[in-house]
Amino acid sequence: MMIDWTILAPAAFFAGMVDAVVGGGGLIQIPVLLSQFPQTAIPTLFGTNKLSSIAGTGAALWRYARSVRIPWIVVLPATVAALLGAWGGAALVAWLPRETMRPLVVVMMIAVALYTFMKKDLGQQVTRVIDGRDRWKGALFGGLIGVYDGFFGPGTGSFLIFGFVRLFGMDFVQGSASAKVINFATNLSAIAFFASHGPVLWQIGLIMAVCNLAGSWMGTHLALKHGAGFIRKAFLGVVVVLIVKQLADLFG
Repeated sequence: MMIDWTILAPAAFFAGMVDAVVGGGGLIQIPVLLSQFPQTAIPTLFGTNKLSSIAGTGAALWRYARSVRIPWIVVLPATVAALLGAWGGAALVAWLPRETMRPLVVVMMIAVALYTFMKKDLGQQVTRVIDGRDRWKGALFGGLIGVYDGFFGPGTGSFLIFGFVRLFGMDFVQGSASAKVINFATNLSAIAFFASHGPVLWQIGLIMAVCNLAGSWMGTHLALKHGAGFIRKAFLGVVVVLIVKQLADLFG
């Protein structure tokens, strides 16, 4: 089987760059993997995608953590709850078809896009101090996002960033950095799940991971250099693409 690295490598690089800023790298990598390996089982391709993505997510998290104050008092409870919620969300699939979520998700994404567009000052600066009382709110938020990610998934990174900005008064840079902590943990959990339920294309995934990491470095550099305004625009762009894709899947 011939592997076209002129498609896979740029896709992994661009996915890492987009994912480092606002999430959504899977929108790029998964369709490319599906087109390049049409005969390969879906869990194998999803596991390969996560293997590539976690390198970029880890690199972005490391760079953000060196430059941005991550409010661990909220982020750690949210991460633990997200991991537990993702397990519960995956278990829900046995009782409820995933497609039942799609119309609701489209409505939620449109609401997020409109709210962000109309609130020009949203996420431009930190608006409040996070304290101990936010721990439980963070855990509840992380648990809900985890259930969604485990059950359905599209737009998880965008919902994370929007939630951190709207609920906890972060700016877009801090929100994106905080989202990477949860993204990294859930990606690691997903790799363990897919690897235990079937083969992963380790060699291909690791080569893509190098490209994804390079893209992530570029994306994080742009985010830190240009700040919250740049991330806000990129966030709106990714959310609009997600809305279009979900509508296409819903009516296609």
